[in-house]
Amino acid sequence: MDLSMYPHALAMSAKEFIEWSTNVMDDLVKATGVKKALDKVSDPLMNWGVRNSMYPLHFGIACCALEMAACSGPRFDNERLGLVFRSSPRQCDVLLVNGWVTKKLRPGLRRLYEEMPEPKWVIAMGECAISGGPWYDSYNVVQGVDEFIPVDVYIPGCPPRPEALIDGFLKLHLKIKGQGIGKFMED
Repeated sequence: MDLSMYPHALAMSAKEFIEWSTNVMDDLVKATGVKKALDKVSDPLMNWGVRNSMYPLHFGIACCALEMAACSGPRFDNERLGLVFRSSPRQCDVLLVNGWVTKKLRPGLRRLYEEMPEPKWVIAMGECAISGGPWYDSYNVVQGVDEFIPVDVYIPGCPPRPEALIDGFLKLHLKIKGQGIGKFMED
C-alpha cells in the first residue's frame, strides 16, 4: 500500500485525493483477497444479465433481413430470449450482418462495428455474409465479413430460417457463458 501521500493529504486537490484514495482502496482489496470473492459472486450475475439482454444492431441488406424480421414477429418472438433489435450502434452489443457486403459498404460497416461499446459480438447470417454467396467471385463483393471484422457465430443458409437465427443467438449465449464477463471488464 502506498501511503507516501498521506502526510500531504491536507495540501491535495480533490482530484489528487480521489486518485490517491482509489489507489489505496484497490491495493487493500487486492491484498486481502476481497476482489476474488467479489468476482466469484458478481461474475455469474453479470454474465447472466449480459446474456439475457442482448441488443443486436439490425443491419439488413438483402433477403436475410426478411427472415430477421420474421424472427421478431409473434410466431417466433425473439424478445422472449431478451433480443431487442436496435438501430443505434452505441446501444448495441451484437452486430448482426446479413446479406452481401460490397467493397464500398465495408468501411461503413467497420465504422459501425467500432462505434459499438465493449463487450461486442458479431453474427454473420446467411451465405452472402459468410462467403459472398452467389456473388463470391464478383469484383465488388467481399468474400465474407470475417475478412475485416472478427465473427463469433456463423448462421448458414440461403436465407436461414428464423429458427436458425434463434439457434445462433443461443450459441452466442453459450459462448458468452463460457468466457465470463469479468474478462471483458478488464480489457
